[in-house]
Amino acid sequence: QVQLVESGGGLVQPGGSLRLSCAASGSFFSIDAMGWYRQAPGKERELAATITSGGSTNYADSVKGRFTISRDNAKNTVYLQMNSLKPEDTAIYYCNAEVPEKGWGTQVLRHYWGQGTQVTVYS
Repeated sequence: QVQLVESGGGLVQPGGSLRLSCAASGSFFSIDAMGWYRQAPGKERELAATITSGGSTNYADSVKGRFTISRDNAKNTVYLQMNSLKPEDTAIYYCNAEVPEKGWGTQVLRHYWGQGTQVTVYS
């Protein structure tokens, strides 16, 4: 029972910056890892960046040094700061969250997705 609402997408020139936000709401006690994935036209969805509840991060090679993922646990929000944007970054960006829930007597991780937000870098 988690809803993810994304914001911050838009149109930007090469070299510009955008910051994406994803706020989680609903009924849950905690959120484990959160991440951002992206899908360009005609391509498979791919990982852009992830961050654990402890703050450990992981980035795709294509965005290292340009993107920064962060989170505010008090606000249940994850961010993606995107700098030095390139036309190749054009894609729909999706927020993902792992939420621990009880199931079959054990704890399981449920994965939730946002609706996606369009990022367009034109040249």
